[in-house]
Amino acid sequence: MTTNQDQRPAIHVRGLEKSYKTLRVLRGVDFDVARGSIFALLGSNGAGKTTAVKILSTLLKADAGTASVHGFDVATQAADVRESISLTGQFAAVDEILSGRENLVLVAKLRHLKDPGTIADELLRRFSLTDAGARKVSTYSGGMRRRLDLAMSLVGNPPVIFLDEPTTGLDPQARIEVWQAVKELAGRGTTVLLTTQYLDEAEQLADRIAILHEGRILVNGTLAELKQLLPPAKVEYVEKQPTLEDVFLSLVGADGKER
Repeated sequence: MTTNQDQRPAIHVRGLEKSYKTLRVLRGVDFDVARGSIFALLGSNGAGKTTAVKILSTLLKADAGTASVHGFDVATQAADVRESISLTGQFAAVDEILSGRENLVLVAKLRHLKDPGTIADELLRRFSLTDAGARKVSTYSGGMRRRLDLAMSLVGNPPVIFLDEPTTGLDPQARIEVWQAVKELAGRGTTVLLTTQYLDEAEQLADRIAILHEGRILVNGTLAELKQLLPPAKVEYVEKQPTLEDVFLSLVGADGKER
């Protein structure tokens, strides 16, 4: 039986505003994220993506608007929100002196979980790091470090994960490794809110995409819905569907000015 809790969105945001002195970073942001889905906030640097994630993860207070995560209000039930989420930033938060397994065991112990060794071994297996589990993280590639970072964020099975530009600075192969890991998270029922400035990343991963520009959501929909915003181009009598890049640039403009 489906409960009301199951039917409610995992993340619910209405009228979110945030300013730093005279700089308005968020200007009334609205969106919902369905449970078990991947939702991408797509935008250029300075669009307000990280600020939105900081508010939703209780690291920052909004000036106006409301937001809830896993049914808990981020302003009045911050402790419950923090129990329900994990946040992975732009750079892997791993201890290079420890091995991959030791990193995971440490997090499990800090969260007072039973049998941290078994938890660590299962996560190493899930993220294809078993063979490297005993090695120091300082020997890991960029993609391996990011996969370990994602594995650490899953200790305790949080229902909602925020990934703030998770593939920044990674080479193409490492990005693909991270994409596969993120898809697996959603496949197991985890709700993922992803911020990115990479169009192909949003196109590859997201069930829904919201384009955030200068603190406002310009559009919000599935990839197919966003492509419908532009008419197909005809090249030598062959219909060419618009790409997500075409949609993004038509709304934001190559010079960053909203059209």
